Amino acid sequence: MKIEVWSDFVCPFCYIGKRHLEQALCSTGLADKAEVVFKSFELDPASPVNPGTSVHERLAAKYGMSLEEARAANAKMAERAAAVGLTYHFDTMIPTNTFDAHRLAQFAAQKGAGETVVERLFKAYFTDSLHIGDRQVLVQIASEAGLDAEETRSMLEEGGCSERVRTDEAEAQQLGIHGVPFFVVNRRYAISGAQPIALFVDTLQKAWEEEQKNKPRLVLVGDDSQDADSPACTDGSCSV
Repeated sequence: MKIEVWSDFVCPFCYIGKRHLEQALCSTGLADKAEVVFKSFELDPASPVNPGTSVHERLAAKYGMSLEEARAANAKMAERAAAVGLTYHFDTMIPTNTFDAHRLAQFAAQKGAGETVVERLFKAYFTDSLHIGDRQVLVQIASEAGLDAEETRSMLEEGGCSERVRTDEAEAQQLGIHGVPFFVVNRRYAISGAQPIALFVDTLQKAWEEEQKNKPRLVLVGDDSQDADSPACTDGSCSV
């Protein structure tokens, strides 16, 4: 079963949605039967790397609310995150452009460390208050995930994996994805937003049952009788 997830590392719902998916996979026993592919999506491609404003100020400006209202909204979001075991520190988060972070995630996926780096990037932003737009921070995150620091630094400096990010974003447009998180299961079912875990469970079970029902079955062709002189190897195959 293939699950594609479009998300952004500064999206509070995306980290929560990721946990909902993980918990649903665990409760259904499908964790080892699913391939989860994280896709790039920038909520604000024009955001500067160093905006010089707080998360509260950016939220207030975006939705035309007061600073006090923004703080209250973020406090509620922190409570929602805590319900799934996540810690959000809105007062010390560092808003930034996420293009380089997405490039790092793409690079890590090529190296077999995609899920590790994606998790680390979310935690770095929401919990650890790290500047994930700073390439030195990104290199450190890569190193913690077992990637080569110098190779990662060169990739970031030379614009590596940029096309992969753009391809994911173009695909999101083609699919009509305008907000994240957005989950696509087997290219048949879509879940928009950090929906309740029960919805994830229902969707995953349905997709898995359909996949198994439509899965091609092997049909044995030819005589499967064993040769008396070679009881373990017959018809061009060996069995234990």
